[in-house]
Amino acid sequence: MAAGQPEAATVKSAERTVRILETLADSPTRLTVNELQERLGYPRSSLHALVRTLRELKWLEADDSGSAFGVGPHALLSGTAYLDRDPALPHAQEALEALRDEIGYTVHFARRDDAYVLYLASRDSRESVRAVSRVGRRLPVHLTALGQALLADLTEREADAVLPAELPSYTPHTITDRAELHAALATVRDRGWALEREQGTLGITCVSAAVPYRIPATDALSCSMPAAAATAKETERVARAVTAHATALATTLRRHGIR
Repeated sequence: MAAGQPEAATVKSAERTVRILETLADSPTRLTVNELQERLGYPRSSLHALVRTLRELKWLEADDSGSAFGVGPHALLSGTAYLDRDPALPHAQEALEALRDEIGYTVHFARRDDAYVLYLASRDSRESVRAVSRVGRRLPVHLTALGQALLADLTEREADAVLPAELPSYTPHTITDRAELHAALATVRDRGWALEREQGTLGITCVSAAVPYRIPATDALSCSMPAAAATAKETERVARAVTAHATALATTLRRHGIR
């Protein structure tokens, strides 16, 4: 820190840097400085300086015109380091392999990150029709079976503290009413697994169960399958498998002292 520079200024600069990276990571397309300014509200001069520095350090990269930016290769290196050092992940990957072999659909392992779920591992279906792998991506916690399974491990008050004031909609089936969401979470608690039909992606139904090795649960397993295949009988079969593998994974993690 330079002499006389207030500590708060350094903290603000660090926060702005992180917010720029998060905004670009969440965007499906590269963004210009003007678009970043509209979304973040930062002064144009400081935004230009931060973007330039991040680009020089390869945390951002620009398009051919040099005017639109996205996350760069060093962001990937940082994310990969997180995955490499997570002690639960090797066991979760083994669980995903076994679960996919049993049920045949695409399966995921994810962790709650405040009001989002962060996908840490996936195994794609061996069938030709499959969901897109989401490793490293975040989705709002309320619209995924993974997120609903983890929200259900919280009290209603705790869930409300996590959720944003407004629940964004991704499809016409997304639950955006808080009372309706709480009713859905109550059902999850009663039966032990979560079910969402086309709330995050049209044509996809997901089943999920929390991995109860922490209190409250932070991680969950899920299965994504074509909505047309999700009959009551098939959903029950998948739910039994997902729940059993989530419970077995929790036992394995506790046995290895992972908390």
